[in-house]
Amino acid sequence: MTAASLVLQPLIPLWLWATLAIVALLLFAFGLWRRARGTLWRGLLAAFLLLALAGPELQREERQALDDIVMLVEDRSPSQRIANRPEATSEAADGLAERLAALPGIDLRRVTLEGSGRRGTDLFATLRERLGEVDQQRLAGIAVVTDGRVHDAPPTPDWGVDAPFHVLLTGRPDEFDRRIVVEQAPTFGVVGEPVPVTLRIATTPEAAASAEPLPLTVERNGEPFTELVVPPGEPVSLDLQLENAGATVFEFQIPVADGELTALNNRQAITVNGIRDRLRVLLVSGQPYPGLRVWRNLLKSDPAVDLVHFTILRPPEKQDGTPIRELALIAFPSRELFEVKLGEFDLIIFDRYSRRGLLPLVYLDNVARYVEEGGALLDAAGPEFADPQSLYRTPLSRVLPGRPSGEVYERAFRPEVTELGGLHPVTSGLDAQNDTEEWGRWFRQIDVETDDAQVLMTGVADRPLLVLERVGQGRVAQLLSDHAWLWARGFDGGGPQATLLRRLVHWLMREPELEEEALRARAVGDGLLIERQSLHAEPVEVEVTAPSGATTTVLLEPTSEGLATATVEADEDGLYRVGDGKLLAFATPRPIAPVELADMTATEEVLAPFAAATGGAVHWLEERGQPDIRRVEAERRASGAGWIGFERNRAYAVLSLRQTPLVPAWLAALVLLAAAAAAWWREGRG
Repeated sequence: MTAASLVLQPLIPLWLWATLAIVALLLFAFGLWRRARGTLWRGLLAAFLLLALAGPELQREERQALDDIVMLVEDRSPSQRIANRPEATSEAADGLAERLAALPGIDLRRVTLEGSGRRGTDLFATLRERLGEVDQQRLAGIAVVTDGRVHDAPPTPDWGVDAPFHVLLTGRPDEFDRRIVVEQAPTFGVVGEPVPVTLRIATTPEAAASAEPLPLTVERNGEPFTELVVPPGEPVSLDLQLENAGATVFEFQIPVADGELTALNNRQAITVNGIRDRLRVLLVSGQPYPGLRVWRNLLKSDPAVDLVHFTILRPPEKQDGTPIRELALIAFPSRELFEVKLGEFDLIIFDRYSRRGLLPLVYLDNVARYVEEGGALLDAAGPEFADPQSLYRTPLSRVLPGRPSGEVYERAFRPEVTELGGLHPVTSGLDAQNDTEEWGRWFRQIDVETDDAQVLMTGVADRPLLVLERVGQGRVAQLLSDHAWLWARGFDGGGPQATLLRRLVHWLMREPELEEEALRARAVGDGLLIERQSLHAEPVEVEVTAPSGATTTVLLEPTSEGLATATVEADEDGLYRVGDGKLLAFATPRPIAPVELADMTATEEVLAPFAAATGGAVHWLEERGQPDIRRVEAERRASGAGWIGFERNRAYAVLSLRQTPLVPAWLAALVLLAAAAAAWWREGRG
């Protein structure tokens, strides 16, 4: 289409042109008052001169009409993925898009709002981002298909958009729902001490008046922990207990009522990382040797360890008359350590200790019973272990995995990790901990015989060097050489001494990351990666429980690293549980922001002010069906009973521009000369 307009292109600054016009007008008025000859011709001359200086032009534009933009937002956040809302959203959005496409002059922009895993449904942030990509002068309106649960609404309706804002609501105004709200829960807790948690059961207003106490089930790592009856709306405090260090998952669940909107928020889970307040370790060093302080230095470097260390520098059989009070700074508290307070220790280490009469056999029997009941024992053996005074010749024999053969190898060898040790977390990957190609040599090893123990490292003639075993509820480890200190000194290239010993101690104290049998699950994109750590490389089946309660069986295939893995799709929001009959793991591949779970009922309260401020409408789809669509002029009413409107902006783009001067230079010169001549002639006649 073509449009014409008159424009001015002044040849001088506008202020100067206006000054000249005023002066000319005053002179013309003065001439008329004095009845001077030629005043009319002088006025015409001045007027035409001013017209020429104004530069009038006729401007013709070739224009192309631009379509008006309609922004259609589909809310696909977690609260929109329950009940029949996904279908209602698709039906409304597709129907609206089809009818808009049938109207001429409409440029439809569809936006999918997934919601944020942390911030919830961020509708306005998404709109600001997408509106920044378009010319807002062409914006005819915004239509949002949602349940109304938007979590980033500005405090006032004036958010910088003047186009009609229409809200098409899924769901119903009378929806019924109840949920578990965790009001206070710690991220960390001390193992063995109460972990306080505060929660309540929240209901919709309609249900609150007639709500009765509900049973609340609490599970710890998939096992029943407690069950209680909770009145809705009232905060309830619980004291949870952590059994082990590492992550512990507590699940809280209430039953699903008939007609309830969703069961997704009837279940809540929190993860509490268990830490030990102080790890208490008893270290008893026997025969002095160059590596006497290896264990002490290792344990003292950990600020979480309380170390009680006794070193026997003088055996009782060495009698020279020196009073006993002068042989030690304090008396060796045998009864207090090995009878009264034995159960308070997390780990007991015997470093080259042998029977010398200091510890009666009844105390060593206490240590064996301590292990069987869940304690941890480490025997760092020296040549004494092969002697008749060996610790194996005591009640400890029933928990020690290695039986001494009586032979001590006194020759050079390099420790090697066994095939089993390559899979065990204590020794796997140790090769990467050393810069040299080979580990340094050791020069002494105590030979033992083992039955069902785990041999992770070998030395001379492939004989056991590092042996682990579970005894009863406890754990035992034997290091059958007293030359580990050579690695710490860097002899012959050294080796990963600190890493090996630290892992060994942490395995004995049940650190979760060093468990040889473990099941893990973690999010990978929108899927779930399941890993089964095991010392047996074989396929294993696990059961995956989705947030909705649906279960599937997944086969994990073994890999060369001692892991059996599989990846499964996770198309539900919430907590997934994975179990193999013995172990459990939890993961949230599609996390739901707590604000999403806080209330999933549909509402118009959040977005109604924004619709009203722009002349838009709030429309309940289930009650009224889809609204009619109309085109309206700007500043006119944009909604009514059963219809919503989108503005006509009449925006256009200029394709070409032609400008034609109305007073060409030659015409201006000719007229000015003629007017000047006429004025001169008129004056000459008088």
